Amino acid sequence: MICFRRLTALSLAAFVAAFGVGCGSNQNINTVKPEQETQWSEPAPNVVYDVPVVIPSAFVDQNGYRTGAEKAVIFKGSDLPDVFYVYDLENNELAYTGQMRTTGQAEDGDEIKEGYFTDLVQDGDYYIYADKIGSSYAFRIKNELYDDIFSEALKIYYRNRCGMTLSEDFAGEDAHAACHTGEAHLQEDPSKTLDVSGGWHLNSEADREVSLGCKIAQNLLLAYEMNSESITDDIGIPESGNGIPDILDEVKYEIEWLMKMQDERTGGVYGSALTARDGTGDLMQAQIEVTPITMDATIKFATLLAEFSFLYQSYDADFATKCLKSADRAYSLYAGTENVNENPEAFYAAAELYRATGNTDYERVLTSYFENGKYTSMFDENEDIFLGCITYISTNQKVNVDVCSKIMKLLMSKTTKITEAARKAPFMVTSSDNAQLLDDMRTVTITDHIIYNYEYTTIIENHAHYLMGRNPEAVNYVTDSTERTYLNTDEGTGIMNQPLLNAKFIFMLSVIKE
Repeated sequence: MICFRRLTALSLAAFVAAFGVGCGSNQNINTVKPEQETQWSEPAPNVVYDVPVVIPSAFVDQNGYRTGAEKAVIFKGSDLPDVFYVYDLENNELAYTGQMRTTGQAEDGDEIKEGYFTDLVQDGDYYIYADKIGSSYAFRIKNELYDDIFSEALKIYYRNRCGMTLSEDFAGEDAHAACHTGEAHLQEDPSKTLDVSGGWHLNSEADREVSLGCKIAQNLLLAYEMNSESITDDIGIPESGNGIPDILDEVKYEIEWLMKMQDERTGGVYGSALTARDGTGDLMQAQIEVTPITMDATIKFATLLAEFSFLYQSYDADFATKCLKSADRAYSLYAGTENVNENPEAFYAAAELYRATGNTDYERVLTSYFENGKYTSMFDENEDIFLGCITYISTNQKVNVDVCSKIMKLLMSKTTKITEAARKAPFMVTSSDNAQLLDDMRTVTITDHIIYNYEYTTIIENHAHYLMGRNPEAVNYVTDSTERTYLNTDEGTGIMNQPLLNAKFIFMLSVIKE
């Protein structure tokens, strides 16, 4: 089973939502007295009723809040009260009384209020209640709240490994025999075959794509590089306990596949390994077609393997050196084909290779961008320029101090815009688009690593709360075990089932999980 395609909706969601909004409706807290219960007449035969989905007007993170962290609920509606109550879910006892404060207005004209219950530090399960509004969905307060979510998000990649047997002990219901282990055929010349077993399945067709895989792995490596103290060796994959952080073990599995995708003769990298299905047969045993070498795959491969080599040296110097040589060969082919002084992807690759080697050839490419000022105009909008600049100011090699100072100013300016937008937003986030939201939090997380600021951490955690239920639709976009999740919506898929977004979510969690 491919984890990234869990698209099944819950058939009873609308029915349940209509008859019980949140936990409160099942906890003897009612807005209508029992004696006022309406007497329903018999419905007309053959009439189909569309039951509307009713969601709470009190929005919480359904996964919960860390014990010692800031805790807030957001209220939306007209004529909102001033007081809210937090009840213990198990016994319905009042645990906290708080004051609401008006913070803004929604696009539909409704009033927005916030309520804080940070002082409630007793671990347990709770729900919010307010007069005129009713109850929120349930949530927990727990000290190590994000550990299980972080581990589950990372294990998604293990469950989508290709080319190896996944046991029930590690993969649960996603266990399966080794898949796609046979020789693959080149799409442009079917008479030629390659061993391209391994890597991650990245979609419902069990395809593996170099460029996307590289971007995913880069975000996982950022999580390790910037928050290594929160990365453990015990999430529950076969490599756990080997003395190497599990996130590096997982990236290494993808990299071993990527190295098989590099042409030994030219150094170029094939674009993808696609399942050749005709709609019949077993997806896991389908023939594989390898798409032609592309310069996009080649330069992204060079960037990732240089970065991995730098971070993996202390664990396995021989393998790290092998990765670096592969990265250099890929870059050399790209540089002989494309103008490295005009392509932002080459800038990022040169930054990683310069950090790993100190080679002046790579430094000259970086200098060409710095001297022309190209990086300043593209820093906010181009991901390769942005990440390349972050790599440059993180290197131990010789650097231009003035350039580093300029990059820090650009980073602080970008972060300030993001944090100001979050402060002004009714739901404390920069965007209602999850992809943009995660990109913004990647920037803040990077800045928080360089210059720790408690406010940054709070803003990052507020965005996590938004993704897990504290949003206008009261949808948990991350996990599928709370009262209202992405399975209850038309979207049908969550962040963990979208491999690139999941990697960025892991990076965001890495700074707040401890």
